[in-house]
Amino acid sequence: MNKRLAELKDIDQLIKMRWDNTIEFDESKSHSSYNDFEKECRSFLETSIKDDQWYIWIAEQDGIVISHIYIELIQKVPRPGRTTYPFAFMTNVYTLKEYRNKGIGSKLLSTINNWVKENKYEFIIVWPSDESINYYKKNGYVHSTEPMEYFPS
Repeated sequence: MNKRLAELKDIDQLIKMRWDNTIEFDESKSHSSYNDFEKECRSFLETSIKDDQWYIWIAEQDGIVISHIYIELIQKVPRPGRTTYPFAFMTNVYTLKEYRNKGIGSKLLSTINNWVKENKYEFIIVWPSDESINYYKKNGYVHSTEPMEYFPS
């Protein structure tokens, strides 16, 4: 298994995985247009892979992307008396069904945790599903209370 940042050659697999991930947990979305989604997702991925705001980490085996985790860096406003480092927002954590419960996601997450430490990012934030809380806990994450939200009407 190889763990690395996604490249443009991975886009088709990443699009399909994002679609499958969404449908697996919300079948009502299966009536959406795959073609519309594919165009929007391709545009996002092409931009994201080239910039330094998003980092898409993948685990691959024999050229197949089997797991991925998306990280967005959030810049912080500088504060006097300290060096300011960004924090990381983790999202779209997904492993293909046939590769689950084999430690692949945990190995990929460990790679990201080390990358965050090496780059001195302040922390990682993730909003886990109820089903994934134990996955994060066993990988050193601390469950915290939900943040406040505002939804414009």
